[in-house]
Amino acid sequence: MRRWWAAYAGGAAVALVLAGCSAPAGVDSDLVDDWPAPVAAQQFVPAADVCHPTSQQVGFLSGYNPTACTDSHLVETMHVGTLTGSNAAPGTPPQPGSVGMRAAQAGCDTAVNKAVGADWRSGRLGLTVVLPSPQAWAGGARWYRCDVSEIASIDDTTVGPRTGSLRGALSGAAPLAYRCFNPKLVKDDIDEMVPVSCTARHHAEFVGVWQAPEISYAEFSRTVKKTHRACQTMIARYAKVPDNSQLDFRAGTIYYQPYEEEWKNGNRGVQCFLWISDRNLTRSMRNAGTKGLPVT
Repeated sequence: MRRWWAAYAGGAAVALVLAGCSAPAGVDSDLVDDWPAPVAAQQFVPAADVCHPTSQQVGFLSGYNPTACTDSHLVETMHVGTLTGSNAAPGTPPQPGSVGMRAAQAGCDTAVNKAVGADWRSGRLGLTVVLPSPQAWAGGARWYRCDVSEIASIDDTTVGPRTGSLRGALSGAAPLAYRCFNPKLVKDDIDEMVPVSCTARHHAEFVGVWQAPEISYAEFSRTVKKTHRACQTMIARYAKVPDNSQLDFRAGTIYYQPYEEEWKNGNRGVQCFLWISDRNLTRSMRNAGTKGLPVT
């Protein structure tokens, strides 16, 4: 109604001018030049360095309710980036598995790793890439949001409420960092990785995140020996032992791979663990050398 009323009033004013009516003294006859220029519409962009009491998969404005990170919350927005070029093409937001989604994932990986002090997959952290709603995308929104949360364990990605920022969470003492574990086996499968102190008796230790190559998930699943070998290289670097055929007699490997959907979206981070099944460890194998990790 307001738009229609403005158009109607403008039309009536033009008709009066055309009819030759004179303007009152002190008033010019141009009724348009005194109106201020309309303000350009501002597209909503979410803020970084804020927290949220609920998590979002799609960034609907109706669900945007940021709070201070000192308050109880589930997720923390550590970075807000912008998709450009072909990744920002009109239509709909990047779909799962698309080039645009992988670009957003890569942007979040880089920003979040820097913020937490290490690869976010090396600790009890979860990362969600949030994109604008289809309506916001159609209106010109091209942002992506990097939301980080604290998860229960490497086997349980349940997100619980917390207070305080996760910035620096994987640097220094890093209570959320993965360290030593006792694997629970069911037949030949790892059923659970139980975290324990590295000074307590244990059989496994986290050694790092291997970035797998850009191959299909099916090919990755077929080439498990390559993944095992890549994790062996990480063990050699971590423990400071030779990266050669004797590694098979020093330690085994356990690794956690991304789910297929995560893989298609650009998550190539494989979590690698060294595994000693025939003896107890009571110290970290970091820099242990050949004496700490002997051939057996």
